[in-house]
Amino acid sequence: MTATGRTAPETDERLVRTSPLRKLLGRPELGSIVGAVAVFLFFAIVADSFLQSSSFGTVLYAASTIGIMAAPVALLMIGGEFDLSAGVMVTSAALISSMFSYQMTANVWVGVFVSLLVTLGFGAFNGFMLTRTKLPSFIITLGTFLMLTGLNLGFTKLISGTVSTKAIGNMEGFESARKVFASYLTIGGVEFKVTILWWVALVAVCTWILLRTRFGNWIFAVGGEAGAARAVGVPVIRTKIGLYLGVAFAAWISGQHLLFSYDVVQSGEGVGNELTYIIAAVIGGCLITGGYGSAIGSAVGAIIFGMTSKGIVYAEWNPDWFKFFLGAMLLLATLLNAWVRKRAEATK
Repeated sequence: MTATGRTAPETDERLVRTSPLRKLLGRPELGSIVGAVAVFLFFAIVADSFLQSSSFGTVLYAASTIGIMAAPVALLMIGGEFDLSAGVMVTSAALISSMFSYQMTANVWVGVFVSLLVTLGFGAFNGFMLTRTKLPSFIITLGTFLMLTGLNLGFTKLISGTVSTKAIGNMEGFESARKVFASYLTIGGVEFKVTILWWVALVAVCTWILLRTRFGNWIFAVGGEAGAARAVGVPVIRTKIGLYLGVAFAAWISGQHLLFSYDVVQSGEGVGNELTYIIAAVIGGCLITGGYGSAIGSAVGAIIFGMTSKGIVYAEWNPDWFKFFLGAMLLLATLLNAWVRKRAEATK
């Protein structure tokens, strides 16, 4: 009531100004940024060569090989799902490009585009099976993981007689494909792999989708509560299939980089990498339960991976310690992210 006895009009909460601190606390990647700064300072102190300019390019390259996959995996997790087949799917994409090009004696670009179509088919299969069977994504993609692992090894042995593909380095189109997927730029005397550009582009696109498109709203909605999202008209099936297609597309990019970096592929590679992508997304602020996270956070999580894996080498420690640091970072990042989220909710 005012002094004149009239009721004061209520303020629309959408018009209430939000303080910069409250906005900062509301960002899902805040915890990972704090962690990245801590990791950087730690290795800057214990490893003298960590701050050299050449080390910068090496760390970014290590981060990019994880970050390319972590960005769409983060979107998938925000949508409330997992993909345990992402690691071996990268190897499958590389094997398809290599073996199709070699066996058909075609320009390698033909194999590259065939690989794109087949890899997208793997993603569509995951999304279709998930939405049709209503089984958990853990079960669906675990099955795909096992099937692709067997197919990678079985077809490679059947066609080439060994566990690796035939060399395609002398085939037509190889050099141009290498420039696209596995070349490097030299800036200021430091070599930067082209995968860094692919990584930055994917993070930018994923961030734009999340924050500036209707599809981004759908991702948060189906991750928060799929039933409620469906009730208000969100196309849940289309959204989830689209998310799996995004993971498959990134797997295709990573697979082509793997192939054109060495011109041969080992059929057993990729097993275990799916957990690395998921951990990078979780360190970056994505919730296991879905509905919360960011693509930028996944990039920060990948940078933490890159700094840790190379920082241990620069510090001349036993690389076996990497797994210990990885587990410690996962726990600390999850706890820090939970604390930041509670603080953000408390300030609303």
